[in-house]
Amino acid sequence: MALLDLNVIDEHERFRAQLASVAPDGRRKWIYARKPSGLFYRYRTALSFVLLAFLAAAPFVKVGGQQFLLFGVLDRKFVFFGYPIWPEDFYLVVVLFLTGLVSIVLFTAVLGRIWCGWLCPQTVFMEMVFRKIEWLIDGSAGEQITRHRAPWNASRIGRLVLKQSIFFAISFAIANIFLAYFISSDTLRGFMNDGPGAHVELFLALVAFTVVFYLVFARFREQACLVVCPYGRFMSALVDDNTVTITYDQKRGEPRSKWKREDNRGETGTGHCIDCHQCVTVCPTGIDIRNGIQLECVACTACIDACDDVMEKIKLPKGLIRYAGANSIQSGITKWFTSRVKAYGSIWGALVLITIGLFTFRSNLDVNILRSPGTTWTQTSNGYANFYDLQIINKGASDLPYKLIIAQPTDATLTPLGLAMDVPAGQIVKGRFLLSVPREETRTPNRKVDILLNVESNGKTVKQIRTELLTP
Repeated sequence: MALLDLNVIDEHERFRAQLASVAPDGRRKWIYARKPSGLFYRYRTALSFVLLAFLAAAPFVKVGGQQFLLFGVLDRKFVFFGYPIWPEDFYLVVVLFLTGLVSIVLFTAVLGRIWCGWLCPQTVFMEMVFRKIEWLIDGSAGEQITRHRAPWNASRIGRLVLKQSIFFAISFAIANIFLAYFISSDTLRGFMNDGPGAHVELFLALVAFTVVFYLVFARFREQACLVVCPYGRFMSALVDDNTVTITYDQKRGEPRSKWKREDNRGETGTGHCIDCHQCVTVCPTGIDIRNGIQLECVACTACIDACDDVMEKIKLPKGLIRYAGANSIQSGITKWFTSRVKAYGSIWGALVLITIGLFTFRSNLDVNILRSPGTTWTQTSNGYANFYDLQIINKGASDLPYKLIIAQPTDATLTPLGLAMDVPAGQIVKGRFLLSVPREETRTPNRKVDILLNVESNGKTVKQIRTELLTP
């Protein structure tokens, strides 16, 4: 197969044959994005403060004695918004994951990659933390390019060391917060008090995560969205011509040409786009939004602010680049509530209702009763008995009492063997008990007696357990 010759590709179509951040020979093209400013950037900045505060505080905030968010994969314990989920409730994690996945599918079908531009941690950290620090230390995009092409000197070396040191320190902080989500903030504090020498393996894992975060934000950057993240790949299957996303109004903007002070655009057949490339220089992935929806676009709205600023200066209406669907650009009619969106919305609504129902009707006490391993029956003064092991998990935020009551047969007796009668919040109580029945009950053909146990807490039956008592 012959190699594609980029020299014979029309300039307008060149974006389809290569990434903006990759040179024709395969080398990385470093993107020096100009600092955006405008209405949407202010909104995103305000939202990023909220998101960053939430991400930093969530593993350290307690609700009812539980960590606000915990993804304890190793201990198989999850906590969502202070609501603990034990291994027995793992189906809730599956339902939550499916609901989140369908939520992203639904929002993408309606609003495109709004997750990428506004909510994704990669974008929030990259654009609102690391890139702001870079602009503060290295200056504007033009100054960065000039300094990069200039020879090494004390100023360039000093700026580089300062910037990379700050990047590494922030990456270390992110790694600690990231670790707190998985091993709990209390465990992390204990490890920090003990020092790295007492937990060498964990400390090495922390260093490894720090290096990964550092490389992602200091070097890999937009490539994480373009190369690694799968969302941009399957996004094309979720959007259509009615999806409201960042769109260039070709009807109004074309044909584009350079601006002159005496221009009377729109009345002489010339489009409103003055080909100033401000929308390109401000893009963090280096694309030209005028080429239409592209894989590299993360919907950060920087191009909207840049274009609106230019339109305001040349006294033309804003919105040449705006949130709109391709069909609405052509016809002027916005129709986002399509059959596909209705289908996604129905599935999403059903999953939300199922999730709410499962969480609402989940019992705070989980009870398991099994016959003690290696035992059959034992003889008592008035009959026969079996030994049973009991395990009770309190999933709630307060201590709960419980009672074991024999509902059937009525003449059976239960003798606790070192059982606590209260289950502390978020704890597991284990113990044994002896269940015995009179000899008259044991005269059955199959040498078994059906037992029905009720587990009660605060006057309510939380579980009914059926078992069989073995007899000679």
